[in-house]
Amino acid sequence: MMDFRYYSDIFKVSQESLRRLTDTAIRRGGDFADLYFENTTYFNLLLKDGVVSSGGFHTDFGVGIRVLKGEKTGYAYSESTEMADMLKAAEAAAVIAEGSSGTRVYGLVDKKQLDVYPVKEDWRLQSPDRFLPFLKELEKEIFSRDSRIVKVIARMSDSVSDVLMYNSLGELTYETRPMGSVSVTAVFQQGDKTENRTASRSYRIGAEFIGKELIKELADDAVKGIDARFEAGRPKGGTMSVVMGAGASGILLHEAMGHAFEADFNRKGQSIFSDRLGQRICPEGINIVDDGTLLWNRGSGNYDDEGVAGEKTYMVEDGILRSYLHDRISASWYGVKPTGNGRRENFRYHPIPRMRATYMESGNAAPEDMIASVKNGIYVDEFSNGQVKIGEGDFTFFVKSGFLIEDGRLTAPVKDINVIGNGPQALSDIVAVGNDLKIDNGTWTCGKEQSVPVSCGIPTVLISRLTVGGE
Repeated sequence: MMDFRYYSDIFKVSQESLRRLTDTAIRRGGDFADLYFENTTYFNLLLKDGVVSSGGFHTDFGVGIRVLKGEKTGYAYSESTEMADMLKAAEAAAVIAEGSSGTRVYGLVDKKQLDVYPVKEDWRLQSPDRFLPFLKELEKEIFSRDSRIVKVIARMSDSVSDVLMYNSLGELTYETRPMGSVSVTAVFQQGDKTENRTASRSYRIGAEFIGKELIKELADDAVKGIDARFEAGRPKGGTMSVVMGAGASGILLHEAMGHAFEADFNRKGQSIFSDRLGQRICPEGINIVDDGTLLWNRGSGNYDDEGVAGEKTYMVEDGILRSYLHDRISASWYGVKPTGNGRRENFRYHPIPRMRATYMESGNAAPEDMIASVKNGIYVDEFSNGQVKIGEGDFTFFVKSGFLIEDGRLTAPVKDINVIGNGPQALSDIVAVGNDLKIDNGTWTCGKEQSVPVSCGIPTVLISRLTVGGE
């Protein structure tokens, strides 16, 4: 990992200038001020019909300055790190904090943290010539898997972010954040029917990510279950048991439950869980986690965007709601430590409580036994297009692929149906949790006010009652 000198050279700042900026930001009476410097390079490439359809490279550079005074937040940013420009931004952020003089901070604490995304090959040192042959080989491999494939669209992107954070407590943090992503969409034609399937992988990793193993993994995923999709139909609707498959169906956990655990919604009384800390919300043995420490995970972070170290946070422990997901503001309001969930899209935005990698830990049930216990229900592989009401907890999700369960067996494939329920009720109706936790490492992005990379996961889970909208 780089030392402070590397980041001070990029942003043209010193320890003295950092202190001067925070002093300026709180001089009108602010309680707290922080600085977020960012230098991000982005590269992307799109291959369509065997030729490059688009590609690009750009850099994002600047600093965001935040001032907190009670319930008020003042925020300003500059796309220049010249001292005069940054002082103007600091003064603009300070305007909302008029009052007694803020406390000047002396000294500096250089915070160190383990690296959860070590890099072997820096993306910034790679030639674009390396990536086009990779995409063409991926396209070729997918075409070879199924004669019904009529089109393949392959994308890759990478980014590297140098980040420096400093606050009026004298805390200094800095790191370099990598990200590599590849996705591919295969279009299938069978008679007059068309189906498509997308496979993707995304990690906080270096260019060592690109290789033959990834090609095989994506190709396998791109053709998985396509026969069932052509055969699938809409079953009769009704209230029935639902078995959620391990992995990608964890998006329901993220959307229908995870957002309701974010502290800003609870602090403002907007979440169905606002008054349920310390209460049982689901059966014993169920643990729901938001984790910033998974190696190379898309949602992980050595630090969040407030300089708080990443950690593993148990929102639900043994069925009891133990913690919300906190940034510094909500943590102060509740009188607890921040959980490392203060995240932002880039330096132009102030941080808010956001999930990282959200999942349910494994239980002790065998997935095949869970299916065998269901007389009438559905098994869901993948959800999409979810709608959630945070306040009420109600949700609706579209089922991309799944199967009927009849007398304990997977039978006819299904699609084009909705699963409808209520988050708290669904949690309380869990009757079994599988021993097969899978983290889905696709290109998940959460769009709560701002877009940030996340990941999700879940073991196989049996919910006794949900409404299935079919024929």
